Amino acid sequence: MNVNDYGLIAAFFLMVLLPAPWLGRYLYRAMEGQRTWLTPVLQPVERLCYRLAGVDGEREQDWKSYSLALLSLTAASLLALFAILVLQAHLPLNPQAVPGMSWDLALNTAVSFVTNTNWQAYSGEAQLSYFSQMLGLGVQNFVSPAVGLAVLVVFCRALARRSSRDVGNFWVDLTRAVLYGLLPLSLVLALLLVWQGVPQSLHSYVSAVTLQGSEQSIPLGPAASQIAIKQLGTNGGGFFGVNSAHPFENPTAWSNLLEMASILLIPAALVFMFGHYVRDLRQSRAILACMLVLFCLGLGATLLAEHQPNPAFNALPVEQGGSFEGKESRLGITASALWATATSAASNGSVNAMHDSFSPLGGLVPMFNMMLGEIIFGGVGAGLYGMLLFVLVTVFLAGLMIGRTPEYLGKKLEAQEVRLLVATLLVMPLGVLVLTALGVSFAGPAESISNPGPHGFSQILYAYTSGTGNNGSAFAGFGAATPYHNLMMALAMLLGRFGFILPVLAIAGSLAAKASVPVDANSFPTHGALFVVLLSLVILLVGGLTFLPALALGPVAEHFSLLTASQGAL
Repeated sequence: MNVNDYGLIAAFFLMVLLPAPWLGRYLYRAMEGQRTWLTPVLQPVERLCYRLAGVDGEREQDWKSYSLALLSLTAASLLALFAILVLQAHLPLNPQAVPGMSWDLALNTAVSFVTNTNWQAYSGEAQLSYFSQMLGLGVQNFVSPAVGLAVLVVFCRALARRSSRDVGNFWVDLTRAVLYGLLPLSLVLALLLVWQGVPQSLHSYVSAVTLQGSEQSIPLGPAASQIAIKQLGTNGGGFFGVNSAHPFENPTAWSNLLEMASILLIPAALVFMFGHYVRDLRQSRAILACMLVLFCLGLGATLLAEHQPNPAFNALPVEQGGSFEGKESRLGITASALWATATSAASNGSVNAMHDSFSPLGGLVPMFNMMLGEIIFGGVGAGLYGMLLFVLVTVFLAGLMIGRTPEYLGKKLEAQEVRLLVATLLVMPLGVLVLTALGVSFAGPAESISNPGPHGFSQILYAYTSGTGNNGSAFAGFGAATPYHNLMMALAMLLGRFGFILPVLAIAGSLAAKASVPVDANSFPTHGALFVVLLSLVILLVGGLTFLPALALGPVAEHFSLLTASQGAL
């Protein structure tokens, strides 16, 4: 690593962390209907939305009504997007005459974008019309993170309120998340990306003749606007097939830094929003510290792995400068490793290098980040409420150790909440381990694996980890576009999304109804260094004990096989 590499890492952290306190306070005020600097412009639009939708913005819901509204929107969104993808050949804004998707691929894609996963078993510029990209996927790129933010806000209110049956209004929370949060930020980022050379056009593709005399079709389209919200909304679905490794989607070093930092911008800010809800920013700093510890551990491991040469080349007279396989030479190893860590620490899934080409240990880190449930910053809303579930688990264990009824911010954790917490801990193992086991057990699905041995197992393990973790990135060699994997991945994505959302809302409803107990000297402190260490250890132990055997069969076994092969060559 050189001075430019260290400068890139420093600039990344500054762009993520410096705006976070201000943006977190702004989002708190916006989500609670308090006055912000955008209120004079957006409040009339907000009221118009309620009037057109027939929503009473002053009426709140209990957690069951809130859940029903959320599920009804999800079902309607799923059906609408499925119809758009299947019928896109007959819809406008299709200058390339792209045919409709097959039903299984359309269902997989619709579930993917509705659940904020953005898993892509297709190539965007070849299989989607502009209409499908803008009205189909683009709308869900706003709605799905807004749903995650709304659920987080409910959880924050539950911890902050005292003996309240109501937790908010889903339609109000959804509207405010889009209007005050996602739209303004996306507009700014889209303009910056256009400035850096990302196309924003509705023209047909351009034909050109290469120096070899062959015909080439150069894709265009409304890319900048879609890329902005895919990054800020932790969506990740690429406008182009190779995602942010494409020079039109990510043309410069500045666009690379902007897109990379925007992945974690809102998740970091939401940590501070939580502190404003519970009126204790010490809680925010403790959670942020835990996230940063886990993120830096993963980043350090990935950088170390990728800056080492492939052991199989040790016997050859080559310069030992790290592995560039699968990486953009214009971006380099450090930018690729940093992006891979950030995109898998959040539920983003965008890539600027091919994770399938990473070293075994370099590919293990993104996989393990996702196995933890996307809680190291995580997705918009989803990341922090996932982290808060681990906070409650840690508080429960701490309560057992000190012989007290566990409580967090004055709310006692009782049998009902603990049962729901245990249910959330089963989501990732079910989606990852069970569905991966099924995928490798049958001859047909196993044929999608393109590599023999441990790396082939890593491909399918990564795919179902990505789907259940609502991430969307992939080891590129895995052939996912088959009816079996389209349907099983859809199941994994639904499980990973609603296996957390519904228990979180139920826990929120239970906690909101409880009276707060005073925090005294005997209460376990949840804002100090001891709690940060304990929380980090609980997260690592739960992830490690659950997934270590599977990782040993994949990336760990591949790493040792490479070492053995290199020693044999010598």
